Amino acid sequence: MKKHLFLFTILIFSKALVNEVRASLLYPVVVSTWPFLEAVRAAWNAVDGGFSAVDAVVEGCSACEKLRCDGTVGPGGSPDENGETTLDAMVMDGVTMEVGVVAAMRYVPEGIKAAKLVLEYTKHTMLVGDQASAFAISMGLPGPTNLSSVESIEKWTKWKDSSCQPNFRKNVIPRDSCGPFHPNGPSMRRCLMDNELRPNEFGSVNVGLHSHDTISMAVIDQIGRIAVGTSTNGATFKIPGRVGDGPIAGSSAYADAEVGACGATGDGDIMMRFLPCYQAVENMRLGMEPKLAAKDAISRIARKYPNFIGALFAVNRNGTHAGACHGWTFQYSVRNPGMNDVKVFTVHPQ
Repeated sequence: MKKHLFLFTILIFSKALVNEVRASLLYPVVVSTWPFLEAVRAAWNAVDGGFSAVDAVVEGCSACEKLRCDGTVGPGGSPDENGETTLDAMVMDGVTMEVGVVAAMRYVPEGIKAAKLVLEYTKHTMLVGDQASAFAISMGLPGPTNLSSVESIEKWTKWKDSSCQPNFRKNVIPRDSCGPFHPNGPSMRRCLMDNELRPNEFGSVNVGLHSHDTISMAVIDQIGRIAVGTSTNGATFKIPGRVGDGPIAGSSAYADAEVGACGATGDGDIMMRFLPCYQAVENMRLGMEPKLAAKDAISRIARKYPNFIGALFAVNRNGTHAGACHGWTFQYSVRNPGMNDVKVFTVHPQ
């Protein structure tokens, strides 16, 4: 009897040890849009050192803000029509489903930390504009400061010298100048035939890696908690006040610790109409592997907007990941326990 009890105890202990080893091989995991290697390393160092998924996401996105990744993250890039740089950022806790967002934020250079303050110290989800700036500063972030840079002002000046072309205006007059703009004709939209497409509505205008981009990051921490975060300074030469998909939960990123996470990048004005990351996570909830989940979410957009440019990654709760893209070649970065450093994966248009 004692022998059987001893063997049973050993068996239970062995199973627990196997489960612990298996978990240690799965977690932690960091996934990010694009080859933002230093951002992924910062998040990995944090989560590997015991930080929560939320805190690691903030560390990673914050590193990208400081490095001004591709000129599209953090201060000093993507001037709007007035030459000003503003920030959008989002943090989502996939355990509690809480979200913190700042959008069109001026004068405060640390967008992702401001978003985390909204998540941690308010019952709101989103703060915008000057009020978001005032809140962030009141909670201890540095500011006010000018978010423009020499490079962003030079880019804006060249654009002005080119009669503000290209831009994000449509159906306005004059078409080939810096305005002021006025509606072109009556406000009622005429009916479209089923087979008639408007190129300026069915394509991604002014979208490129260095003009219209986001860091979107997902982290699974050592005990399986999942969080996502995004940070961007938006579309270059956007109309002042524009907010893209970067700070929209379900569009640029989404997390549910029961299922997995997703991060997206590309033409946010089109992508946010479809909530592709919410779709990808829900696809995984229904049993799809990340590759099919990502592909399906992108395909839903492409069917309506065949010329759009965008991409996303999906990662399930076990750390299995995949990407899908349309209109450009996409790269995303991963670090997990089986890697000695960050690895970049390349995804070609489907």
